[in-house]
Amino acid sequence: MILGVIPARLNSSRFPNKVIFSLNGKPIVEHVYDKVSQCESIDKLVIAVDSKRTQSLINCPNIMMTSDKHQSGTDRVAEVANKYECDVVVNIQGDEPGIDPKLIDKLVSLFNNPDVKMASIASTDLGRNDLKNINIVKVNLDKDNNALSFVRNNLEPDKKYYRHVGIYAYRKNTLNFFTSLNQSDNEKKHRLEQLRALDNNIAIKLLISDFNRRSIDTKEDLKNYEN
Repeated sequence: MILGVIPARLNSSRFPNKVIFSLNGKPIVEHVYDKVSQCESIDKLVIAVDSKRTQSLINCPNIMMTSDKHQSGTDRVAEVANKYECDVVVNIQGDEPGIDPKLIDKLVSLFNNPDVKMASIASTDLGRNDLKNINIVKVNLDKDNNALSFVRNNLEPDKKYYRHVGIYAYRKNTLNFFTSLNQSDNEKKHRLEQLRALDNNIAIKLLISDFNRRSIDTKEDLKNYEN
């Protein structure tokens, strides 16, 4: 079974209550749920919340209350995953209302290769302003499209970078191994959870795409989605 989980933490430092903020008449996370529901590869889709307020404001069929003690969205996803008999778990950010269901299906298809343990998405849509923006994470790949590094700034001029789209898929045992690890120094320094995987020799396969929609990080980003 392929399980999709949308972690929906209420408090966000840059945009408080972001996931329940009304966008075109319904909470942002509901838009994400509606899009992911169109995926052909996802057998079960769950929104993982940490607040009764979030739970009361979201009109979706599958909502699970999770611990409010989790340090990351991945920990929240793992809590949900361990309630199900699933093979692959897809972690879809609750602030990606423009996500393309077909892109998620392509991401899941990478797991047809038994060697793939963890995967994510790299977009060729990376502009000059993105290179300077520390909120836009960049990824550098090897010849097999495995991640070599993730950076916010201080890009090396001789390397090719892609814009990282923060959707992850894992085999269930890889997800549980990842969440059992302590935060790495690199992860804490750069505030990038995926560096914990690289620092512990978990390979991350990247699906290359021209996907050009952006997540909602700040209220300013809402203008890209409002009707």
